Amino acid sequence: MAEESRERLLKKVVYYENCPGCKVDQYKETQRGLPIRDLLFIGIVVLCNVLPISSLFPFLYYMIRDFHIAEREEDISFYGGFVGCSFMVGRALTSIFWGVVADRYGRKPVIMIGTIVVVVFNTLFGLSVNFWMAIVTRFLLGSLNGLLGPIKAYASEIFREEYQALGLATVSTAWGIGLIIGPAIGGYLAQETLHKHHENSRPSADSEETLDAYYVSDTKKTNQKAEAEKTSKKSLLRNWPLMSAIIVYCFFSLHDMAYSEIFSLWATSPRKLGGLSYTTDQVGEVLAVSGFSLLIFQSFLYPPVEKAIGAIATARIAGVLSIPLLTSYPYIALLSGFTLTWVLNLASLVKNVLSTSIITGLFLLQNRAVEQDQRGAANGISMTMMSVFKAIGPAAGGAILSWAQKRQHASFLPGDHLVFFILNVIEALGVLMTFKPFLAAK
Repeated sequence: MAEESRERLLKKVVYYENCPGCKVDQYKETQRGLPIRDLLFIGIVVLCNVLPISSLFPFLYYMIRDFHIAEREEDISFYGGFVGCSFMVGRALTSIFWGVVADRYGRKPVIMIGTIVVVVFNTLFGLSVNFWMAIVTRFLLGSLNGLLGPIKAYASEIFREEYQALGLATVSTAWGIGLIIGPAIGGYLAQETLHKHHENSRPSADSEETLDAYYVSDTKKTNQKAEAEKTSKKSLLRNWPLMSAIIVYCFFSLHDMAYSEIFSLWATSPRKLGGLSYTTDQVGEVLAVSGFSLLIFQSFLYPPVEKAIGAIATARIAGVLSIPLLTSYPYIALLSGFTLTWVLNLASLVKNVLSTSIITGLFLLQNRAVEQDQRGAANGISMTMMSVFKAIGPAAGGAILSWAQKRQHASFLPGDHLVFFILNVIEALGVLMTFKPFLAAK
């Protein structure tokens, strides 16, 4: 016990009163065992945030149909793409702003505002009576909700080093599950994680016991502070380990968002257009099975895999395996009955596990590439660029699916074969970008 206390003393010899960051550092040092409560809080908040992104896809086809804006059945996917991308357009315009706010005023205010915005504007979206009301409410929902960037920064700061991968895996797992969770969970995240040291502030009572060590290390800490300030002034846009990880993340996000849009529209499309003629309930069942299985994988299997082979290798393997899987989708549409149900659920489960493994690894690379005081802004840049790509995803995916359904008898890549081929091209480009010299991970 004495040796452990000595190690803790050498790592952090002084804490400051009224500094949220110091309180979190103290909290991390007292953590013992799996931090289930923090994982649960983060998971619930992210699930609440994912609601407006994922919940519309199963019923989007029918929503657009009931708006009576599409002249032909084949055009429904085209208009559905615009509703899907409006959220990401709004988020792309404001993510950097919310990241800066999170760095300056703390993670908690942005998380709370984002949670409230989800409740209000997702409700208004559900009450939409026409196509343009749906577009506007989705856009406002995206632009006023800056939660995801700060919650990723929070997840990388609140856990001890050995649990950071699990913390970020919880974010991506909750993202993948996309279940409906109640509002105002952000209030549980009482600790903000920023360090705020004032010139006249004194060390807290806990650290006064180690004042001798404090004075010995004071000069060293002053030099470290000056070095940290110098580093923090470095432009994030010139931080290539960060920017390369963000760009790769954007490519995979484009793929994932287009896939999410295409999968639901494809599953609910009529058989004559190459779809499965599924109802919204059946699509929801498939996504629910995938979400539950994803929770198990990311909670218990991803952390040891990432520890054994690393985040980059995990992302590469997952990307490569996704390509033959997506190639099989047009052939799945030829099945029926129990065989179709079983194979489709298995394919959806594996696809979501692979996608989330890639995203989790890139989350880790991004947050390891910057210091704590820049993580909010860094995740804001990430959200902005990712949102642009994710805005393109649904619009392009819907348009390509609509086009593909009009060419069922083409000689080259007929019907849905074209859609999944394009998704595979994007996935392959993402995998290639995980190699040097492009990806420069720290």
